[in-house]
Amino acid sequence: MKINVDAFRVREGVKVRLPRWKTRITPLYRSESEAGALLAEQVNITSKLQNVLYAANRHALLLVFQAMDAAGKDGVIKHVMSGVNPAGCEVTSFKQPSQDELDHDFLWRTTRSLPRRGQIGIFNRSYYEEVLVVRVHPELLLKQKLPMPLPSGKRIWEQRYESIRNFEAHAARNGTHVVKFFLHVSKEEQRRRFLDRIERPEKNWKFDHGDIAERAHWDAYMTAYENCLSATSTEDAPWYVIPADDKRTARILVSRVVNQTLESMKLSYPAPGPEHLAELEQARRQLEEEGLQPVVSGRGSGKAKVPGASKRR
Repeated sequence: MKINVDAFRVREGVKVRLPRWKTRITPLYRSESEAGALLAEQVNITSKLQNVLYAANRHALLLVFQAMDAAGKDGVIKHVMSGVNPAGCEVTSFKQPSQDELDHDFLWRTTRSLPRRGQIGIFNRSYYEEVLVVRVHPELLLKQKLPMPLPSGKRIWEQRYESIRNFEAHAARNGTHVVKFFLHVSKEEQRRRFLDRIERPEKNWKFDHGDIAERAHWDAYMTAYENCLSATSTEDAPWYVIPADDKRTARILVSRVVNQTLESMKLSYPAPGPEHLAELEQARRQLEEEGLQPVVSGRGSGKAKVPGASKRR
C-alpha cells in the first residue's frame, strides 16, 4: 500500500493554524490485523535501512517527538522502532531540567545526546520544551539564570526560534537529518485517555495530577505549538503534524516518514578500496586452502583398534 505522508508536512514559511489540521483521518487500514501488517511492513523496511545507515557511518537520523500529554509518544516510539537494532539506536527522554542543565544554555543538554554517525537518535520531548512549556509558563524563565533584563515581548521566543533553526541547520550540514513529529491529539481524546488511565489499575502509574493542571492551559499550548511549528519547520528539519486520535494510523504514518527520510539519504554499503579487496582475496584463498587440508581427528581418536580385542580388561 502506498502511503503519502507529504500532506502532513509543514512547509517552510507556512503559517500553521492547528484547527485546520485534523486529529483523526480515515483509517489507513480495514481491520486491526491489516493495521498490524502495514506497520510490520514498514518496520521491516526500517530495519534494513538502519543496517545500511550503520554500515555506511556517514549520516545520522534524529527523530524529535512533541505532543500534549497522552498523545501516544511512548507507544509510537515503541512500535515504530520495534525492528531496529538497539546497538544503533538510542532514546532520550527529557524531563524538567536539573540545576546543572540550568547553568548552561537551553540547547546544551540536548546537544550532548545527539546521535553519532551511523545511529538513530530519538528525543522524547526536546529543546522545543523551551518554546512550548516555558512560553506557556514564562515564570520558568526566571529560574534559567539568564542575563537581565530579558528581551521584551515576543523577542525572546524569536531569538530561541533562530537559535533552533541555526542548530538544526548545523546538524544537517554535518550529516544529521532532523525530523520532527507533533502528535496532534484532540482535547476530547485526551480526556478519554486520562479517564482510561484512572479506571485501569495497570495504567494508574501513567497518570499525574499535574496533567490535569496543564490541560487547563490547552489553548495557550495550541498557540505555542502554532508559533513554534510555523517558525521552525524548514527543508532541512521539517515538522510533521500527525493525526494522533487513532494510534494505529499515527504509528503507520510516523513509520513511513522515518523510512522516506532514510531512503532520501541514498544510503549504500561502503565499497572496499583496492587494498581492502586484496586483503579479502588473500583471506578467501587462505580459507579455501584450509578446506582442502585433511581433517584431523580429535585427541585420542587416532588410536588403531585391535581386531577382536575386548573393550574392557
